[in-house]
Amino acid sequence: MYRDPDSLIIIGNFFLEIGVDAKQVRLEVFKQIQQAQPNFVESYLAGAELALAKNDYALAAEDFQKALKLDEHNPRILYGLSRAFESSDSEQAQQYLNRALEINPNHLPSLLFVAEKHLQAERYEETEQVLESILKINPAHPNAWALRAVLAHLESDVIKETFYREQALKHWRENPEIDSLIGQHLSQKYRFAEGAAAQRRALKFDAEYLPAKIQLSNDLLRLGDVEAGWKLAEEVFEQDNYNVVAYNLATLQDHMEKFRTLQGDGFIVRMDAREAEIYGDRVLELLNEARQVLCSKFNVELKETIAVEIFPRQQDFAIRTFGLPGGAGFLGVCFGNVITMNSPASQGNSPSNWEAVLWHEFCHVVTLSKTKNRMPRWLSEGISVYEERQRNPAWGQSITPAYREMILGEDLTPVSDLSGAFLRPPSGQHLMFAYYESSVVVEYIVETFGMNVLVAILDDLAKGLPINYAITRHMGPVEQVDERFAEYIRSRATDFGATADFSRDELPKQADSNGWKTWLEDHPDNYWGLQQYALALIREKNWEEARTPVNRLLELVPDYTGEGSPLLLEARISRELGETEREVAVLNQLAETNSDAVDVYRQLAEHYTKQEDWPAVIANANRILSVNPLQPEPYRILAEAGERSGDIEAAIHGLKTLTLMDPFDPADVHYRTARLYEKQGQLEEASKHVLYALSEAPRYREAHELLLLVIEQMSAKSLKKQEAAE
Repeated sequence: MYRDPDSLIIIGNFFLEIGVDAKQVRLEVFKQIQQAQPNFVESYLAGAELALAKNDYALAAEDFQKALKLDEHNPRILYGLSRAFESSDSEQAQQYLNRALEINPNHLPSLLFVAEKHLQAERYEETEQVLESILKINPAHPNAWALRAVLAHLESDVIKETFYREQALKHWRENPEIDSLIGQHLSQKYRFAEGAAAQRRALKFDAEYLPAKIQLSNDLLRLGDVEAGWKLAEEVFEQDNYNVVAYNLATLQDHMEKFRTLQGDGFIVRMDAREAEIYGDRVLELLNEARQVLCSKFNVELKETIAVEIFPRQQDFAIRTFGLPGGAGFLGVCFGNVITMNSPASQGNSPSNWEAVLWHEFCHVVTLSKTKNRMPRWLSEGISVYEERQRNPAWGQSITPAYREMILGEDLTPVSDLSGAFLRPPSGQHLMFAYYESSVVVEYIVETFGMNVLVAILDDLAKGLPINYAITRHMGPVEQVDERFAEYIRSRATDFGATADFSRDELPKQADSNGWKTWLEDHPDNYWGLQQYALALIREKNWEEARTPVNRLLELVPDYTGEGSPLLLEARISRELGETEREVAVLNQLAETNSDAVDVYRQLAEHYTKQEDWPAVIANANRILSVNPLQPEPYRILAEAGERSGDIEAAIHGLKTLTLMDPFDPADVHYRTARLYEKQGQLEEASKHVLYALSEAPRYREAHELLLLVIEQMSAKSLKKQEAAE
């Protein structure tokens, strides 16, 4: 009885409805059918859709692809594949979605997915058009009405929002999916408080509706209510151990229990215990500076504590931030009052400048607070990158040959559609260009209209006005703004290397130095040709001759210090030719405009050590620390420079930190630290470190002498206190 596969699928779904363990259903029902009836499509669909519901995208994709081999024209399968690939391969996902709609233009799940994509990209008119199409096919489709409610909410139209939600609930008054869907999309817009409220409404309808419960958990974690957020995640995992997000959060909580918590004025920082000892104070110092500068600039008073979480494992950062592993390329994310960041430890051998990242993310705190989280992504990112440059010219982004090509080509996005540039960019370079272009829009607003206009636009957003309406109010019609900004940024692009030839069409595919020299006779100012000619000569160690194309490059792009900059080539040539003064001048130019050029900072520190220019040595050691504070080298540099120059604060900072990093000679490091504390009159600290030195090297004569000196001074100090008391 009930042995036919269709009946078994029904039984499996029934088990899921009554709360039987989902993994068990998958393995003991759906998987068994697949093995017994390998050509039965529905068994793969059942397994795939279950995996998809649990955020197990890899397994979902595997089963959907097996189903596709059996039924390649089934839009349900193609739609499922689109969902499964969405987070890992957006281009492939779009292809599957397009195929689904080619086969059935009225396939409602696919159309809803299209509407959701438009909604994410802030293409609200297109969202409404797709929803109209869906409602023509099915006027009562609850999810379409729910998405309309989201649109109305984003437009601050309470009457429409209420009506659309009522329509969504018309045929099932207590359908928890409706409010959960509404809340999910509000949270995608960083409206976490409103999203959480929607999830709570869903849970009033059904207290065991797990999609709402896990989304509420994430919302609360992003709002900083970590105790309630973790508790909900645990509850979901206990009820459904196949829920990938719940499992990930439960695992993450175990890792974060080992974190150390630092507290400052209005800040709480959670980070790895060892990292907290090494650079936790520096994190708090930078946060305090950022608050003073940015809150004043944007007229913001932060009333709630800001939480910053710094993760030494990229996977933990991704799970805390997105709920799932992935997120490669993201260095930090701000949710409003919560910042999550990758620590330098998570970034391999070439970490980014963590200070620039933290400043960028804290700027999001300020602007999101200013607008009540009601701002488009492009403006939020644009302001943060712009403010990076304001804080330090080496931070943020600047124009490059690649960006010049994109601006003057087909890759420039109108201001009115810039948020879409962040959604599924064709490449990593396109995403970085979206950040850059957005920052130039902010620069354009400030230069052309003034900082007060930028602040006024943010105030309008806080009132619920759409961005394009706010722009029109303060800057003129948005079409005109699109046009004038395009002129502004294109002018910048044409000014970059104005006399250079950036064409690539006639470049030789391969050539040695002689080949490039001959080619350049007809293309004397071609940037790429000059660059390749210089590199070919450098490979041949023909330093003197290499200087000719490098000098021409420096004439063409004198201020360019990014990837492939001729200044890097000039520094190498100068070093090889023994032209130290020229090399140092070039290295300084690079250091002043690059945020993570650790090799440059190191070379400068070495040079200035030889010159005994200790302030310059300390400055470059601090530059290294702004990129990677977890390596002992910059602390050794700080310690030596501080001791040699009499900068005791720098020396103590370097030495104390070295004591935490398993130094080669711990007795020496502790002794030197104790000696400096003794000079400062900090006798208890001096005593502590000299005893550490003696515990490492009991016969250390100088340490014994220092200990006697410290004890003598402490005794004299104690005697004076007693005499004063009498």
